Amino acid sequence: MKAIIIDDEPLARELIKAYLKEHPDVEIAEECSDGFQGAKAVQQHMPDLLFLDVQMPKLTGFEMLEVLDNIPFVVFTTAYDQFAIKAFENNAIDYLLKPFSKERFSVALNKVRERIKDAEEEKGKVKKMLDNLPQQEERTDRVVVKTGTKVKVIPVSELVYLEAQDDYVMLYTEEGKYLKQQTMKYYEDQLDSKQFVRVHRSYIINIDYIAQIEPYEKDSYRIALKNKAVVPVSRSGYKRLKERFNF
Repeated sequence: MKAIIIDDEPLARELIKAYLKEHPDVEIAEECSDGFQGAKAVQQHMPDLLFLDVQMPKLTGFEMLEVLDNIPFVVFTTAYDQFAIKAFENNAIDYLLKPFSKERFSVALNKVRERIKDAEEEKGKVKKMLDNLPQQEERTDRVVVKTGTKVKVIPVSELVYLEAQDDYVMLYTEEGKYLKQQTMKYYEDQLDSKQFVRVHRSYIINIDYIAQIEPYEKDSYRIALKNKAVVPVSRSGYKRLKERFNF
């Protein structure tokens, strides 16, 4: 079983390596100190298992998983209990709340061994966990996208508008556009409603980029944005704009 350790704390990585000495069936392919390194290592080594910290600089563990083409088995390691850990219990293989003992670590590895026999089903569970993860109260302040082999972090303040495209959402910035496998409902829930308004079932706009709201055909409107894009406005979307701007 090939594993990668991804944790920004050197002592945490050393502890996992020490525990793994008693598990010769697990090979450490690489250890990484942040999500960017981790994403690159996963693409290079194609591991069976990740020991993945949640709270890390640059990319969180969750954001790193979002940019992977193929998600290995994941055992989360975290010093915090505020990341909807109960939601992981039925979806991730396991989570380890720091500081964890050698015995608790062995329990997690045994779970991996049991479930690795049905890898495809387990990967589906992890993907479902990621889809359902954003149950946190705080708003999203950045979006992670993948362009070729590179990972880009976009502050949400730089999003001009979002457009639904089947099971994906196209994110538009002044620099370009990026496709994410998410839903409009996800962004409607996660983006700050004071800053982003869903003006149409297929469009969410950043109000800072509105150039003007103009009539379009009979009893309908559209929005001209500062980047020269034009998006339609539904009746419910127009109502939301009126409520937002008090006109």
